[in-house]
Amino acid sequence: MTARPEITLEEVPAPQRLAPFAHAMGGTVLRHGDEVATGRLILLHDPAGHDAWDGTMRLVTYVTAELEAELAADPLLPGVGWSWLTDALDGHGAAYTAIGGTVTQTLSTRFGELAGPPTAADLEIRASWTPTDDDMQAHAHAWCALLASTAGLPPPGVTALRA
Repeated sequence: MTARPEITLEEVPAPQRLAPFAHAMGGTVLRHGDEVATGRLILLHDPAGHDAWDGTMRLVTYVTAELEAELAADPLLPGVGWSWLTDALDGHGAAYTAIGGTVTQTLSTRFGELAGPPTAADLEIRASWTPTDDDMQAHAHAWCALLASTAGLPPPGVTALRA
């Protein structure tokens, strides 16, 4: 598959103990040469299936991005972050069931020997879902859209205006 130019994809080692078969890819989002978001998408397959999966395949993701401190303090951010995932899946026609996950926002202040930027803010989205079709490309494109949203990239074809 081909992702947006700001997103670099690569095959990464997949976990070995979660299912008999697994494949994983990592993604990095660069904006103006700076890494602004990263993630991993793992496809698990167990021919015997799992009741919790409601199927024989499961997609698992972890996406993280640095944010401005004001955004990370917004109590509506977790709901918005979750909607980035579900909207991306729905918008790319990636059929799914048994979706679940967490959205975590953190503010960190460094002290002493770890002195650095005064405050660091992060958003993490961890989720898994069972694809109900064989169109893994739709799921991969949806995941790339999630990466782009988390990184704050404008929609494809839209140019962000500078302040």
